Amino acid sequence: MSQEIGEYRRVINTRDRQTDGSMKKVLRRAQARVTEWESLLTDFRVDKRLSSTPLEVLFFLNGWYYATYFLLELLIFLYKGLLLPYPTANLVLDVVMLLLYLGIEVIRLFFGTKGNLCQRKMPLGISVALTFPSAMMASYYLLLQTYVLRLEAIMNSILLFFCGSELLLEMLTLATFSSMDRI
Repeated sequence: MSQEIGEYRRVINTRDRQTDGSMKKVLRRAQARVTEWESLLTDFRVDKRLSSTPLEVLFFLNGWYYATYFLLELLIFLYKGLLLPYPTANLVLDVVMLLLYLGIEVIRLFFGTKGNLCQRKMPLGISVALTFPSAMMASYYLLLQTYVLRLEAIMNSILLFFCGSELLLEMLTLATFSSMDRI
């Protein structure tokens, strides 16, 4: 775009030397238009992108990790129900809570991604608020289940790491969005 403007400016200057008064007025208007375009282009370049790339990468990775986690956890509950003396009421409660956790995590990741990419505080704030229930569910599956397998402990620790990292980056991104509102 800037090359086109430069070429247009060169043509105007060359024709300006070769033409009479009426044509000079037309060329001056065209030159004013080019200056206007340049200022708009400069304003566009100054517009900063405030969304956080590391946060978006974490949301993407967490989405794929959580999908894997959910499927593995269902298979682990199947394993526990068949091979361990797992009380039926507890097993049903844990599976229902896993489904609830799925809903919370999907909504949290959706609003976090939308708020980050659209540079909006409200969806990102909703994601921050849903990070706490998400971390509580990961903590429950890490510490408070009837039987916690080593694989589950590792998987839930990774989920807690994702929640903590995302919470930190979400807060920094919200602060960035808020500071730009004051300017």
